[in-house]
Amino acid sequence: MKNIDPSKTEAWKKLQQQFEEHKNLQMKDLFKEDPSRAERFTINWEDFYVDFSKNRITEEVQTSLLELAEECGLKVAMDAYFGGDVINRTEGRPVLHTALRSPEDATIKVDDENVMPEVYAAKKKLSDFSQQIITGAKKGHTGQAFTDVVNIGIGGSDLGPVMVTEALKFYKNHLNVHYISNVDGDHVQETLNNLNPETTLFVIVSKTFTTQETISNANTARDWFKKTAPGDAVSKHFVAVSSNLEKVGEFGIDQENIFPMWDWVGGRFSLWSAVGLSISLAVGFDQFDQLLQGAHKMDEHFKKEELRSNIPVQLALLSVWYNNFFKAESEAVIPYTQYLQKLPSYLQQAIMESNGKSVNRNGKPVSYETGNIIWGEPGTNSQHAFFQLIHQGTKLIPADFIGFKESLYGNKDHHDKLMANYFAQTEALLMGKTAAEVRQELDSKGMDREEVEKLEPFKVFEGNKPTTSILIDKLTPESLGKLISMYEHKIFVQGVIWNIFSYDQWGVELGKQLASKILSEIDKSDVSNHDSSTKNLLKSYIK
Repeated sequence: MKNIDPSKTEAWKKLQQQFEEHKNLQMKDLFKEDPSRAERFTINWEDFYVDFSKNRITEEVQTSLLELAEECGLKVAMDAYFGGDVINRTEGRPVLHTALRSPEDATIKVDDENVMPEVYAAKKKLSDFSQQIITGAKKGHTGQAFTDVVNIGIGGSDLGPVMVTEALKFYKNHLNVHYISNVDGDHVQETLNNLNPETTLFVIVSKTFTTQETISNANTARDWFKKTAPGDAVSKHFVAVSSNLEKVGEFGIDQENIFPMWDWVGGRFSLWSAVGLSISLAVGFDQFDQLLQGAHKMDEHFKKEELRSNIPVQLALLSVWYNNFFKAESEAVIPYTQYLQKLPSYLQQAIMESNGKSVNRNGKPVSYETGNIIWGEPGTNSQHAFFQLIHQGTKLIPADFIGFKESLYGNKDHHDKLMANYFAQTEALLMGKTAAEVRQELDSKGMDREEVEKLEPFKVFEGNKPTTSILIDKLTPESLGKLISMYEHKIFVQGVIWNIFSYDQWGVELGKQLASKILSEIDKSDVSNHDSSTKNLLKSYIK
């Protein structure tokens, strides 16, 4: 991958000039001037209809953004990404979560070894184990079939699986799947309170099997379990997804119940691996495999499609346009389905942990903005909350609207109302409401002139708020796989253009190191050298 400062490219200079010329451009004027605008700024691919025409771009800007991608070596970087090159250079690792959903006959090498045989061996183990638990062939220590599964992990070992399990709830089987992530003991106990130890399976997900939060929670779960079960029963009720066989064995888990994790898969991109065991248990391996197949289809689209008609590329370039030229600091993700309520939280980690970097690939401070603050909530709930800020606030907040043409339970009346709001909000954010329209509306209600003049400024909407509409046929495991993969590749493109390493997370480590030191001080009731604020807080807590 090339080290190119994007702000020094010819395309960046053109974009800066175009921004100055077009920053006050009104999108509704662009639609008036060009009746075919919607068609030209839409990508129709398989069951995805992605309309980005309601964005503050022109053909000229789009061309310059594509030139920026070319100058920053995007195509070369994509070859390195899919080819298994060591693009996570600070950790000396390839980035190959895409291999986890590639076909069995593919050849993808790490250190000159084709990893596909071990990927498919792990998938078979995942499939067999899931089937045995779901059918009741594998039972707990008292001979009862499992009814509940508890996934214990944090970060990528939690956010991806819990998001997908929630998203695919329509497809779930009889097993009840729970997630424990926070080291908050109250959270752990509330989950355990409603479980029967004789019919509960625990899945501990930790690459090193040393992560403080995960191991603390796993130990608490094991202590709770052993209150009513003999010690050797742990091996029937606890399984692990880890690369630290020794630590897992010490915990009491059988070698045959350990599922692999690989260094070439980053935690926040690991749901496609055995980290997705809880997903496979919740919906069955066949549905999990469809999720993988959907992700692979998006991989192929991203890898092979021309940049102009490439969904992840266009979404990433829009983010760069707003982040680096309009100085928009955040993006909203608004799914119009309750099933995707955890998608914004998942994307917070995937995007902000990846691209929240302030030094470039040469180790020098960047002179331009990187990263985006990601937030959101399902519609229509969000319309009754933070949409006020998007409509009439002072901040520019580009938003992705994700909707589905078909509901899962077939309640057309409800779905039509939901989707009417989906379409109405993007139009309202585009068009706004002028002072003249407000006056006409208030006049029609018979208000006197003085009252109209008082109310008018409060009811004006400037509009011109950018949105991208992602309309999908139906929420299925395959379409969900495509959606997640789409955002993964968007992250990659942004990182290439910003000339940063998207696949390390050193900022996560600092807090862990300090927490270990402070925990030791709490245990000893001995506060050492800290800033005065932290010292006083610790003294107050220890008392």
